[in-house]
Amino acid sequence: MSETVKTRRPYRSTRRAEQAAQTRRDILAAAGALFRERGYTGVSMPVIAAEAGVVVETIYRAFGSKSALFKAVIDAAVAGGSTRADTPVEDRPAIKALIEEPDPRRQVAMYAATQPGIHRRSGPLLRALAAAAGSDAYLRALWDEIEASRLAGQGRFVGMLGGRGALRTDVSIEQATDALWTLTSIAVFDMLVTTRGWSVERYEAWLAEALSCALLPKG
Repeated sequence: MSETVKTRRPYRSTRRAEQAAQTRRDILAAAGALFRERGYTGVSMPVIAAEAGVVVETIYRAFGSKSALFKAVIDAAVAGGSTRADTPVEDRPAIKALIEEPDPRRQVAMYAATQPGIHRRSGPLLRALAAAAGSDAYLRALWDEIEASRLAGQGRFVGMLGGRGALRTDVSIEQATDALWTLTSIAVFDMLVTTRGWSVERYEAWLAEALSCALLPKG
């Protein structure tokens, strides 16, 4: 008599993975809406759990901590959605097109074009964090972590320009990265668009020109 070996059906694990991914998206959506409305300190994990329709333990299993959840919300906002945030930066359509563009000036203009959308999506979250970080060392550390991550990403873009021989010869990689990091900051966006009333189109055109002057040789 032969024995029947039972195997786990692949679709079960696939379904569980899909359910886990959907739960993660639901948590990010709920947390993002609450953080934008109430700020970082005005939102508790139980409130997020209730809004997302999960228990608090599920959030901790998925993200580890409130600060890690907040950073994941910001990452999703920067990327343009939680699904896109799970895709490596270099594989996202806008960044992939930028990398493949052979003209350095066009590359810089394409980079500038990504910034208004990023600021619109992530700005409310970053402003909420900045407002709370001044009086809380833990939140200040989170702000510093987010800015360090942004600096590292921009360093990769500058390094790519340098590797292609497109970077100005009179500035170092570090100097060029610092210039890019400063010009694309939420602070500069707010000064020009929010305070001075610039249109997004004017900001983008100015940024493209400023980045070209800061990073590329004349001509």
